[in-house]
Amino acid sequence: MTEAARRKPGTPCWVSLMAHDLDATREFYGTLFGWRFQPGPQQLGPYLRGLLDGQEVAGIGQHPADRGLPTAWTPYLASDDADESAESIRCSGGTVAVGPLDAADAGRMVICSDPTGAVFGVWQAAAHLGTAVAGRHGTPVWNELLTQETEAVGKFYKTVFGYELEPLASADLDVVTLKLDDRPVASLHGVGAALPRDRGAHWITWFEVADTDDAARRVTELGGRVLEPPRDGSTGRRATVADPEGAVFTLVRSAGR
Repeated sequence: MTEAARRKPGTPCWVSLMAHDLDATREFYGTLFGWRFQPGPQQLGPYLRGLLDGQEVAGIGQHPADRGLPTAWTPYLASDDADESAESIRCSGGTVAVGPLDAADAGRMVICSDPTGAVFGVWQAAAHLGTAVAGRHGTPVWNELLTQETEAVGKFYKTVFGYELEPLASADLDVVTLKLDDRPVASLHGVGAALPRDRGAHWITWFEVADTDDAARRVTELGGRVLEPPRDGSTGRRATVADPEGAVFTLVRSAGR
């Protein structure tokens, strides 16, 4: 299935990883997901786009060598006007770290954080509409924010992107689904004191895989770590893992596949 179309504002449309060793990171994800790579806009430094059968899936950039920044996957949310989104983020208690700026003819971008400190991007598409493949091994399928509690940060995302908030009817779980036109697009998960102190609130990207157990084994063989072993749930069979530089992501074979 392909999704090379302009997304409704607020829809996750791209994911990008900033790493320290670009060559080693390219080797890890290329082997794990079968991606091939081509250079992308390099206004912020070296950057590669991962491809499946020639279609863009995700991006990998390189941190400046003199900065000890963490390696992490960042989701980008679609916008019709990146400058207007940046202003709304500021006015709603978020922080704009980079941009708005043009990425050659690909589009216009912002890198920012919500009031809890979780980093995300905003993408106003031009030539580059975002991830062009869905549902295959190695494609992003979901994005979830891990945070202490969802109520306050849910209001932020609703104000900035117009989401409908649908809390899970559970006394034990603090989970809110973000919806656009009644369609789920992402989720917020409040974990209280279980939120890692060394990371704080952060977004996690889920990647579709053909076999969760096999993919988790491959992560270990390639120098990464399994943080939460494969387990079955309502969304499918999933595992939480980290690449060799510590970037956390989720592997999932979605229910029904």
